[in-house]
Amino acid sequence: MFVVIIVTLLVANGGSGAGALLGAARLLYGMGRSGALPRGFFGYIDPTRRVPRNNVWAVGLFALVGALVLERTGGYDLGAQLLNFGALIAFMGVNLAAFVHYFLRRRQRTLGNSLPPLAGFAICLLLWLNLSWTAKLVGLAWVILGVAFGAWKTRGFRGELVNFEVSSDPDA
Repeated sequence: MFVVIIVTLLVANGGSGAGALLGAARLLYGMGRSGALPRGFFGYIDPTRRVPRNNVWAVGLFALVGALVLERTGGYDLGAQLLNFGALIAFMGVNLAAFVHYFLRRRQRTLGNSLPPLAGFAICLLLWLNLSWTAKLVGLAWVILGVAFGAWKTRGFRGELVNFEVSSDPDA
């Protein structure tokens, strides 16, 4: 039974990893196609396989380097905390947006419109505060890098970061 469980976990992790890699590559392709990232590299589709080949390689290389660095600096725990850093911030944003949308803007001031998003925000904030200082510092550095790139790309947030026009491209 132990061997069956181990094999099942390996297959599931392999599938999850491949799905995450291809999802990230497709996201980068969308960003490249819209001009948020350099089009020549990130907006390229392999003509034979019709996949964003450059992005698959970039994400795979980034994951490999990240795994090697994390293995030497903090292992699996730091990697999981870095993942949670971003996920918890995103979940706090979703809960806050739900509160603002239903409770403040629509003025539907019921307990059902205020308590769940505020409770969700508080739980995510509590979990985020309990992350290690290393994860918070590395995550904050990543956020600063992203904001700096956004500021550079939009000339101080004065220009358009992403083009949201619908494309007639069948690969989109």
